[in-house]
Amino acid sequence: MLKIEHLGIAVKNIEQSNELFSKLFNKAPYKLEKVESEGVSTSFFMIGESKIELLEATNPDSAIAKFIEKKGEGIHHIAFEVQDICAEMERLKKEGFTLLNEQPKKGADNKLICFLHPKSSNGVLIELCQEIRG
Repeated sequence: MLKIEHLGIAVKNIEQSNELFSKLFNKAPYKLEKVESEGVSTSFFMIGESKIELLEATNPDSAIAKFIEKKGEGIHHIAFEVQDICAEMERLKKEGFTLLNEQPKKGADNKLICFLHPKSSNGVLIELCQEIRG
C-alpha cells in the first residue's frame, strides 16, 4: 500500500454537506461525480496531500443508503492507494481477508476499486484503489 488515498464520509445531503465542508476546509470541492453502478453522488476535497470524499445515496438500495439507515452519517471507509490492485487483492485474499468484489471495478475519481469486508478488518470498510492508466 502506497498511502491513504482518501477518507469516505457518508452524508444524507451532498449539497448541504459540500457547503459545510467548504466552510470547514475554506475551499470548494474539486470534483463532483455520480457513480451510477454504486448508486452514489460524490464530491472530493483536497486537503494537502489527502482527499475527503463525500458520498450521498442516489437510490435506496445502495450501500450508502443502507449505511446511513443503520449507522447515520459519518466515516464510511478508508481508501488506500495501491500500485497493482489485482496483485494486492490476490495477496490479501491469501492473507485471509474477505473481498467484497472478486474483480476490480470502476469507481469515482478515475480509479479501479475493490472493498474488503469490514468483518475481516476489525469493523473498518477498506477500499483499495488504483489510478486507471492509459
